[in-house]
Amino acid sequence: MVSLMETRSAKELSEIPVDPSAVRRPARATMSPGQLAGRFWRARWFVVLRAFAVFIALWWGVSAWVSSPIQMPTPAKVFDAFLGLASSGELFQHIWISTQRLLVALVVATTIAVPLGFFMALNREANAFIDPLVELLRPISGIAWIPLGLFIFGVGGTLPVFIMAYVAFFPLLLNTVDGVKGIDRKLLAAAETMGVSRRARLTHIAVPAALPSVMVGFRIAFASAWAAIIAAELIGSPSGLGFAIEWYRQLLMSPKVFAFIMTIGAVGYLCDLGLRALQRKLTPWAEGTGIGQ
Repeated sequence: MVSLMETRSAKELSEIPVDPSAVRRPARATMSPGQLAGRFWRARWFVVLRAFAVFIALWWGVSAWVSSPIQMPTPAKVFDAFLGLASSGELFQHIWISTQRLLVALVVATTIAVPLGFFMALNREANAFIDPLVELLRPISGIAWIPLGLFIFGVGGTLPVFIMAYVAFFPLLLNTVDGVKGIDRKLLAAAETMGVSRRARLTHIAVPAALPSVMVGFRIAFASAWAAIIAAELIGSPSGLGFAIEWYRQLLMSPKVFAFIMTIGAVGYLCDLGLRALQRKLTPWAEGTGIGQ
């Protein structure tokens, strides 16, 4: 009887019309002007903007102290030179040439380093044989090979590609080896016990587990190769960003030299942002672990 009355009263209550305006909504947390200002001050884009502003201010101060437009042109003169090079198309022509060489070098280095890294990490005998050779060649700077490369490849586009591929090879190889060696062996053992083929273990366990470390190595390889291309193009190439820097240095046109130098930094920074975004997309499981941050 009691349950019947409770059911009836609940039914009657449910049929009572409810005014939506009378329903209390949870109060939204409001931020004070000081909190809004602090949040704006700590915004990532604003932090980057402040860093660039400090850099330009220091640059302006040094140029005023040196007071020589040839040794240290002002940011305004460099910006004017940048606009002139961009409007003539010369800037983008050299950027495109250097970028093409960089892409070819990264493809070559990745094609060789990543499979070799997996092979070394999964085969102790191969690792014991190849690792001493790698550690022998790794301390040798890519720039040291430029004189020999001039004899072999001559002046042209092949020498910068060789130097960049050489420089990018070692970070990719070592990070691939470390990534594969860091795989939880229990996962591989469990998959083997369940009858998973070796190829499937490699594709579905080893590759995803090592991919965050490989991506970190790829970012380091890109930065190293992008820095090395300038030195290679200064001597062994008739075109590209490095060639343009040397050409305008000989003409004592410092604003254009600095314009190309700043272009190199800007292109490298934007490409690294793109690589970070690609890394987050390819390895979302690595977010929050500190890998590649």
